[in-house]
Amino acid sequence: MQTVRLVLRRFTSADAPALAAYRSVPEVSRYQSWESPVPMAEAERLAATFSAGDPRDPGWFQYAVERQDAPGLIGDVGVRRSEDGRQAELGFTFASEFQGRGYATEAVARVVEFLLVQEGLHRVSAGCDGRNVRSAKLLERVGFRREGHLVQSTWMKGEWTDDVLFGLLASEYRAAREDHGR
Repeated sequence: MQTVRLVLRRFTSADAPALAAYRSVPEVSRYQSWESPVPMAEAERLAATFSAGDPRDPGWFQYAVERQDAPGLIGDVGVRRSEDGRQAELGFTFASEFQGRGYATEAVARVVEFLLVQEGLHRVSAGCDGRNVRSAKLLERVGFRREGHLVQSTWMKGEWTDDVLFGLLASEYRAAREDHGR
């Protein structure tokens, strides 16, 4: 998949060093389930696992994200398709130096369009740590609505954390696109 500035593609083994680098930054991993640093051997295993997946199968598939003007991994967008193939959940992680430039918004918006328009899914959902204001705002920019706030619902990294839940129906997405003349 492509956007104006990005390419979303399958992972390759060459992505392991960049994956290890950005997933090892404490500020990047703060609201994620993994611990940093991410050793190179783990990044190599992850890149191999990610590259072997099928984006249309149930379960998680991770898209590698790179800029069109400069090859190299800058982040990833994960999609977990439901068993019946009608819904998906997504998540995203971007290297610190590529945050705040709209790349994550652009990549997530493209994946949402792919899932709801091209693939015809009924619904896409996402969740984030209640303290992760930037991710929550990104999801809202893309068109997600807040569906819930679970107080101290997840034990992660030695503390109870809130989860904020988001959802977007295909019908809502289509209506928003029509309102904006797309």
